[in-house]
Amino acid sequence: QVQLVESGGGLVQAGGSLRLSCEVSGRTFSSNGMAWFRQAPGKEREFVVGISSSGVAKRYASSVKGRFDISRDNAKNTVYLQMNNLKPEDTAVYYCAADPKRLHSSSDPQYYDYWGQGTQVTVSS
Repeated sequence: QVQLVESGGGLVQAGGSLRLSCEVSGRTFSSNGMAWFRQAPGKEREFVVGISSSGVAKRYASSVKGRFDISRDNAKNTVYLQMNNLKPEDTAVYYCAADPKRLHSSSDPQYYDYWGQGTQVTVSS
């Protein structure tokens, strides 16, 4: 059974930083793209950042470019999201997702068959 478990969320003041982790168990995704999405109350789930299987190619939403970074440790089957200079509009539940078929990440959630349960990030002003 494949499981993605996020951790690292919490409450932080605007301008602060958080690092989210997503640990995968049940199979390896070292040959697959992975991504982080988020969903704020009353809004649709949106793409945040994605990473290719090798970790070289990254894709960012314009709203987080320059502030967020994604990385992965394939030996640990873990993906990370480093969030800096957080803003109140970053408040959302953050989800890790894995694409079992493709090497590169996509911003389209339909390609991701596996999702974590989400971790809450709250940024106060």
